[in-house]
Amino acid sequence: MKGVGATDYITAKQAAEKWDISLRWVQTYLKDGRIEGAIRFGRAWMIPADTKKPCDGRTKKQGEDNNE
Repeated sequence: MKGVGATDYITAKQAAEKWDISLRWVQTYLKDGRIEGAIRFGRAWMIPADTKKPCDGRTKKQGEDNNE
């Protein structure tokens, strides 16, 4: 969405395609407040186009050892 402040926004569907995850995962991240700068307009979400994909949270963090 152009013309809204200095930031371009993408939809949840576009974020799912950009991050190569399902739309449902994007919706879960939005519901949990894990996408910084996301704004809700009624039923639709607008996500800043330059926002990075949140960490999954289901896997170990990079660098952790499996022998613990």
